[in-house]
Amino acid sequence: MELQELIGALFNIALVIMIVATMVSAGFTTTLANLGAVLSRVGLVLLVLATGLIIRPLVGWGTAELFSLSEPAYIAMVLLAVVPGAPLGVKFVMSAKGDVTTGATFQVLLAVVASFTFASTANFILGAADLGEGVSLPVGELLKTIVFLQVLPFVVGLLIRHWNEKGALEWNKTAMAISGPAFLAVVGLGVLTSWRTIIDLIGDRVMLAAIVFVVIMVVIGYFLSIGGRETRAATSMVQIGSNSGPSFAAVAIAFGNDPAILGAVVAILFFQIIGGGLISSWMGKDHGEPVEEAQGATDAAADMSGGTSNG
Repeated sequence: MELQELIGALFNIALVIMIVATMVSAGFTTTLANLGAVLSRVGLVLLVLATGLIIRPLVGWGTAELFSLSEPAYIAMVLLAVVPGAPLGVKFVMSAKGDVTTGATFQVLLAVVASFTFASTANFILGAADLGEGVSLPVGELLKTIVFLQVLPFVVGLLIRHWNEKGALEWNKTAMAISGPAFLAVVGLGVLTSWRTIIDLIGDRVMLAAIVFVVIMVVIGYFLSIGGRETRAATSMVQIGSNSGPSFAAVAIAFGNDPAILGAVVAILFFQIIGGGLISSWMGKDHGEPVEEAQGATDAAADMSGGTSNG
């Protein structure tokens, strides 16, 4: 086996471990009570879902068009735009001094729902963009893969938390200890595969496009919401980052870990993390501690994102 093939195989293994560990951890730290309390706010739920699953992909598409991105960067931007629900979004909510329980619940909700919508949404945009033959996703295969790797582990973790809270929180420590290094392994192996592409992207329009995308989503997430500053801070911060697992899976399954696309994905994720960190810190600088709607919400939210650095 050649070195590049070995790196690709290790990348795919690390990717599976990362996705499963991240989503089972989300299940371990989500309670049905908190889920029900947030979901009872129907108007807010509809606004957040519409922002994350409809407006966000359109913003990614528009940004790719506006900056006339190259085909690999265009595909990467679309793949990341259609998958909201990054675990790191909860840390952004905490930094912005927002409503942590609301942010954590919406992060999980967006990640789970997008598991079912991301492939068909990305396919629609890529088809409409007319990038050429072969630029499409195998929707059925990706849907089965992501539902198995994301939704099933989350449901299992959620049920275990409901039946055995103490055990779930203990097991979550192991899940967190796995998901963080696994994500770093995915990014590291992605860099090894695409380092030339990433270097070439320094100063490229894709970086400016990533920053513009982050700023636009913060503004839309804040104003297309219901409630006070804390709630709006939460709904804006969870729209910044992309749940990288499905995007990496799409690159692996649909594009054979194409180095150009993989490199663009890693670069955009990096700028999402930098942009989210800076904006959330600025938003929370004149406010007190993060708001908690339920006892232990901050600890739970930290657990949900502390073991992973997904963008």
